[in-house]
Amino acid sequence: MNTYQQIQPDDLIAMLSSGPVLLVDVRNDDEVARGIIEGAIHIPLALLPLQCDALNKTEPIVFYCHSGVRSAHAAAFAISKGYKDVYNLSGGVLSWARAGFPFVPNSSMPKA
Repeated sequence: MNTYQQIQPDDLIAMLSSGPVLLVDVRNDDEVARGIIEGAIHIPLALLPLQCDALNKTEPIVFYCHSGVRSAHAAAFAISKGYKDVYNLSGGVLSWARAGFPFVPNSSMPKA
């Protein structure tokens, strides 16, 4: 049975610098309004079943959320849909911030 892998922030940095990675933020709109990891796309977890088929299956895909719980559900869902190279950012943006890595404004969010 295929399953996703848990990764740490340092692992994600290494992945992002070594080649194409599809980084998916599954948090809610109000959460991503505070910032995202650079290069991420935003698909709220509730919308993932509607948008999953449009995601690239040839690149590694990393899901993240606030603490890693919702993104674990997203990763499991992607595996169930046939994605092979799937990762969950363990600890989510909390672990990312604790590791000292930055966030950028979400450019897809409407400006107030």
